[in-house]
Amino acid sequence: MAEAGCRIVEVAAPHLDAPITLCAMYPSVSAPEPTKLGPYTVDVALDGRPAAGPWPVAVISHGSGGSPLTHRDLARFLACEGFLVLLPEHPGNNRDDNHLANTAAILAQRPRDVTAVLDWAGSAQGFPSEVDLRRVGVVGHSLGGYTALTQAGGRAVAFARETPDHRACPVAVTKDERVAALVLLAPAAAWFVPEDSLADVRTPILMLTGEHDLMVASHGDLIAARLPATTPLDSRVVERAGHYSFLAPFPPERTNPGFPPSQDPPGFDRVAFHDLLYPEIGAFLARHLSAS
Repeated sequence: MAEAGCRIVEVAAPHLDAPITLCAMYPSVSAPEPTKLGPYTVDVALDGRPAAGPWPVAVISHGSGGSPLTHRDLARFLACEGFLVLLPEHPGNNRDDNHLANTAAILAQRPRDVTAVLDWAGSAQGFPSEVDLRRVGVVGHSLGGYTALTQAGGRAVAFARETPDHRACPVAVTKDERVAALVLLAPAAAWFVPEDSLADVRTPILMLTGEHDLMVASHGDLIAARLPATTPLDSRVVERAGHYSFLAPFPPERTNPGFPPSQDPPGFDRVAFHDLLYPEIGAFLARHLSAS
């Protein structure tokens, strides 16, 4: 098993005026040490020397108004298992700048953010000699689940309340043919209204939803109903889990009732759940992104 290296970079994106802030974790031969990443401390080798490739890739798309670092522990686990993990902060839809929330613009932008960071990974500025972009998985929480589905061929329709002219319209998104597996965690999927909206999604999917998710409770059922019968789908409801139970456990100083992402329904043990969640996701991705 490798250690987890980490690079924080700004990625130029042709669809945006400003760069995408990206945290990249990867297999490294350098020794890790406690490193401050935003408000969190993570054991990684900052700018550590990469281990030999080829590496499969996992892009993790955070929820609306969220932060990629809420998935830091999953990213570190996958990096140690041999994955390049890309954690983009979606511009205009994160905890520090959320002005694009609930707009058609962000529905179109998010999938392009994922494509941009994948392009970076294979560029001279990324990991051109280590990465294998034929083996890409996308992990998405909440609106990140929507993002993952569009990358695999999902066709969404923005609601009238989200568009400038107050008319519902299709979201212009291009499928990324490099994506070969999806992990959906409490996915938001209300935009896949037409019955054929997920007809082109053929990639294997692991979908986990929370029993007590009050935000997107029925969206998993909608996804399952829209997918082709031939699409491999491993789906289950996590007992007692809420919408935020899929985020990494927060440190004690950030855990309180006034901060909903740190809270879970009564009786749910987030730490114990994540001890099982990461190996489950890692095994699923390894199985479907194995080298041919």
